[in-house]
Amino acid sequence: MTDAASADTPPDRLSVDPDSPFHDAEVLARDVGVRFKGEEKTNVEEYCVSEGWVRLAVGNRVDRRGKQLTIKLQGPVEPFYRKG
Repeated sequence: MTDAASADTPPDRLSVDPDSPFHDAEVLARDVGVRFKGEEKTNVEEYCVSEGWVRLAVGNRVDRRGKQLTIKLQGPVEPFYRKG
């Protein structure tokens, strides 16, 4: 990320799971927000702009490995950096 345009745009795909190959702690530290179908979501575990989907956390439930249960929804995804 050397130019200003890519520095102000979050990556195409990002995950909050440290075991994921799409996890980037430096980007997450910049406080990434996600709009899904025009509405800001706070429970996004992973997103992909080019494929048009998000994975949202389902309550406080976990699977047998202790990972958050998620649901994958299709639609327009708009990641952004929050100001502040």
